[in-house]
Formats: sequence, C-alpha cells, structure tokens
Amino acid sequence: MSTVRLRSFRTWGAAALGVALLAGAAACGSSAEASSSGPTTSTAATSAGASAATGDPSTATTAVAGSADPATTAVVVGDIHDTAKLRAAIREHDLDAVMHFAAWLSVSDSVRNPAGYYRNNVAGAMSVLDAMIAESVRCFVFSSTAAVFGNPVETPITESHPTQPINAYGETKLAIERALPHYDRAYGIKSVTLRYFNAAGADPDNELGEDHAPEVHLIPRAIDAALGRDTFQVLGDDYDTPDGTCLRDFVHVTDIASAHLLAISALRSGAPSTTYNLGNGRPTSVRGVIDSVQRVTGRNVAFTTAPRRPGDPGVLFASSARIRTELGWTPRFEDIDVIVETAWRWRESHPHGYRKATA
Repeated sequence: MSTVRLRSFRTWGAAALGVALLAGAAACGSSAEASSSGPTTSTAATSAGASAATGDPSTATTAVAGSADPATTAVVVGDIHDTAKLRAAIREHDLDAVMHFAAWLSVSDSVRNPAGYYRNNVAGAMSVLDAMIAESVRCFVFSSTAAVFGNPVETPITESHPTQPINAYGETKLAIERALPHYDRAYGIKSVTLRYFNAAGADPDNELGEDHAPEVHLIPRAIDAALGRDTFQVLGDDYDTPDGTCLRDFVHVTDIASAHLLAISALRSGAPSTTYNLGNGRPTSVRGVIDSVQRVTGRNVAFTTAPRRPGDPGVLFASSARIRTELGWTPRFEDIDVIVETAWRWRESHPHGYRKATA
C-alpha cells in the first residue's frame, strides 16, 4: 500500500494548501472489506490504504508520494490547480481514493478576499475532482466546515440543519458539498463529507503541532499570550451566550484523523455517499478557553476586548451522533483541558514552530 500527499503552495499570504493521495488493495466502491492497517495519527493523510488526501497546513508546503512510512515518502512539489500533475501522481502510484483538505480557512480573510477563496476552495477542488474523473478514481473524503451552517437555528447542530453560510469561507465549502451528489450520479464518485467544528490540539506524542504565520487560531494564540509571546484579543463580548463570548465546539486533530480512516474504510466497503459532523457536542466559550489555558499552564492570560469579527456566528456546536452510530467514531480527546494540554506541550517545546531558531 502506498500514500501520496500533494500539497500546493499558496501564491500570496502565509497559509498554504495541500493534497494527499493513498493507494491500496481494495477498490473504492467495491464490496470487499477495506484494509486499514496504518496507524491512527494526528494527520489523516498518513493512513494506510488506497486514497488521496488534500490538506490545509498553515505554512507553505509541498506534495508527497510514496508509502505510509514517512521514511519512504517522496515529495512532489505541485499545485492542486495543476490537474495534469494530479493525474500523473494518481497514475504513477495507482491510487484509488482522495482525502481533500486543501482550502483556505480564515473566516475574516474570506470576508476581505472572497475571490481568492472561490479560486482556491472551489476551483482547486474542481481540479482535484477532474483528475479523479480522468483517472477513474471513485472515492473522495472532503473536509468541510461548520461554517456552512451560518447562524444556527437550533443546537446541537445535526447534519440536516439548514445550511446558510454568512461568510465566503462557508459558501465555498458548501459549493463543493452541493456539487458532490451530481458527481456521484454522473461519474460514480462516492464521497464522505466531514464537517469540522474547530480542529484543535496537537499530536499527543508531541511530534506535530499547529504552526501558522501569522497565528489566527484561538487556542494557540491564548497559549502564546500565556507564554508572553503575543497579545490576545477577545473579539466580541456581547453575544447572546452565558458569558457574552462565542461558543465553539473543539475537536482534537487526532480524533479528526481517526474519522478520516473510518470514512475511507466505509467507502472501500461500498458505503453510499454521506455527510457527517465532527464535533463533541460540548461547547466552550472564548472565555472558557482562556480559563482552560490558565488552568493547564498555571499562567495568566492577559487579554483585551475588541469588537466582533465580521462573519462570526455566536454559537456553533455539533451533534456527532450519526458518525458515532454509523461508523463507530469514538473521540479520545474530548475534554477542553486535554485538548489545550496537548497544544500547550507542543507550543512550549517548539518556540519557533517547525522553523529552526535563528541566531
């Protein structure tokens, strides 16, 4: 079995895109039982079996091809808009599935630059799907987002909740979600859409963590404030929530990775296309995250309050009952203090992220 990860450079700004593909024995959509002997790690792209994955690292990245063993994984520099290069990677490594994480993901950035988000999140995904069609790859796991829901009409949010995005990021993800049933009918591409509710935390073995430049995510920014590396702002304290700050559902990256393995296994076993929410149903407010960081680190998190950020709903948390029931997904890292603790250990021990310290 082999794994291919293709990650493309973002042409402006610090964030980057990625796509990873894997190849294995059972054809997607067949009735054969899927093989999933690879480890469940904090990056779903390293799972064993025939599939392809595209990812959202926050630093400039490249593309990889090879086996699930990192020691034998080759790197192929490319862009997800380069359909020909995607096709070549699929052919060379005899791939039969794709995990697609390649998208820009900042709500505020999408409000300022919707054109870039449509170009990358929609046109880029179309390029990946075009390559799949041309090379007869029929299994697709798509990373979507809670932002497709907009302001919730009820919580916890189920998969059948109305989708009414209030920012371009959510709209671009929903555009691909709406395309997938048509690709199923016309081309036989079976898909599992996974709607993330705030991926967070770090590898429990402390090898992989969150390293954005600039950092925009809540937990690492609060940790940096505790370490005295950065300032911290609470964006809005007048929401209709118990403490006035946004309520969010945080899901550990390792639990997200395990959901991808289950999704690929289901598709290889002949499961139909479907959508799942990935959340823990236990919302934490921004102030609650600050409290957690202070408990875990034993340090104070100094912060100031600023106006609301455009495009931010006040409450977002999920019901993940469907994926728990249908695929047996069982998150291991649900408690906010546990999620923060893994992020804290990695961030404290990697003060320069993945970059080496400079003189």
